[in-house]
Amino acid sequence: MAKENGGRQSQLRQLVAHEAARMMAEDGISDYAYAKKKAGRQLGVVEANCLPSNAEIEEEIRIYHELYNSESQPQALRQLREDALVVMELFQRSKPHLTGSVLDGTAGLNSETHIHLFADSAKEVEIFLLNQQIPYDSNEKSYRVREKADKKNTDRMKVPMFTLEAPNGLIKLSVFEVDDIRFSTKSPVNGLNAERVDIAGLRALLAGSI
Repeated sequence: MAKENGGRQSQLRQLVAHEAARMMAEDGISDYAYAKKKAGRQLGVVEANCLPSNAEIEEEIRIYHELYNSESQPQALRQLREDALVVMELFQRSKPHLTGSVLDGTAGLNSETHIHLFADSAKEVEIFLLNQQIPYDSNEKSYRVREKADKKNTDRMKVPMFTLEAPNGLIKLSVFEVDDIRFSTKSPVNGLNAERVDIAGLRALLAGSI
């Protein structure tokens, strides 16, 4: 019986992971928790032990793109990276860094682009947007920044975020303080330090892309 239950749980985890991956790949959803819960509700799966990890969903996203978007996804990804470079060059003074799915290669059509800025103040960024007449929405975003000794808890910080509507998807600018560049935010996929690249790194990535 235990073996049967384990097999059922594994099957349900895979089904939810696949549906969550489809949502993230096709609908531009970037929040793993939201996609996971929505997929679970649609499939009637509510037990926590039957819900996949973020890493399992990310792997399913890569598989999904290989199976269904093998021709269109690389082109969409390159366009998002080129769009990101334009924005990063615009905010060059704020030491911009690209992170998230547009960097790791799992982004597809209409995916969100996440860029971290390191500025003296969020007001400085907002004034620049106003002066350039760039429409935006403002909000806040919470980041995990380091693990505590108590593994059940982590240090979090909220930072201002400006969302821009670009032709190929939303671009989200999270504004950190200048000194915050010394540490990395945590990846929602595996809990490790999230990868990020500056303008030079993104140019090199594009130069090596097809």
